[in-house]
Amino acid sequence: MHYGLIDLRLFVAIAELKNLTRGAERVHLAPSSASHRIRLLEASIGTPLLLREARGVKLTRAGELLLRHARQVFAQLEQMHADLSPYAKGVRGHVRLWANTHATHTFLPDSLSAFLRCYPQVSITLEEHTSPEVVMAVVRGEVEVGVVAESVEGVDVELIPYRADRLVLITPADHPLAGRTSTSFVEVLDFPFVMLHSGSAIHTFTMNAAAALGRHLEVRIQVRSFEAVCRMVSAGVGLGMVPGSAIPDDTTRSSLAILELQESWAQRDLKVCVKNRELLSGFAASLVESLTGKPLT
Repeated sequence: MHYGLIDLRLFVAIAELKNLTRGAERVHLAPSSASHRIRLLEASIGTPLLLREARGVKLTRAGELLLRHARQVFAQLEQMHADLSPYAKGVRGHVRLWANTHATHTFLPDSLSAFLRCYPQVSITLEEHTSPEVVMAVVRGEVEVGVVAESVEGVDVELIPYRADRLVLITPADHPLAGRTSTSFVEVLDFPFVMLHSGSAIHTFTMNAAAALGRHLEVRIQVRSFEAVCRMVSAGVGLGMVPGSAIPDDTTRSSLAILELQESWAQRDLKVCVKNRELLSGFAASLVESLTGKPLT
């Protein structure tokens, strides 16, 4: 296939405006040139992309598919420019950091803010993954530094203590369980839950914990942050399972009951994960020291 970014930008403009002439104007092309490019694009792909109508154009099924992919291409290009721009501005270092949901939403914002104040010449890419995914990425060398709550058996990595925390169950203040101080996980599986979004590390962990008991968790609603979980639970939507450190110290807390979970896996001590600390690049080593408070000796 022979086409370029100009052709894709033109196609997206025409598709969004539903008009070839206005689409051509958006990308600063003459209508005749735009029409020629679209014909060549269709010939290159091997199928019609637009249906010409009296008052504009309409996408074919292939055109709808191309539009979705073209938008993804331009989104990736924008992300590439965003990732590269710090270097053009004089940033001299970059560290990729993967972490589980717990660390990403609780402790890392303050930790990374403190690190970046000390190292303004460094940029960080932070991605959220499950702990096993983080460990394996460190082993493969995809990232130098990870933050996890569990390791992978048989994998040789260094785990350095970062923060101690524990998962707790939260219920509305007027819930039948609210008068208790602790509970087992199996005792609450008949109640609906508020969860972080599907694909988040803690969502995967919780669903697997229920499956290990031969049960299915009823998820009433999924949200994007621990704060939203707490607010939904306080409003009576369902139960939630969150790190104790994620419960806000505000009016929401007063409308929640907090129960200790009796499971051993509820203890979620976070650790910094590296393949070999002595072989870390300079800024990655500095980040590990900042997170753990333990200088390399």
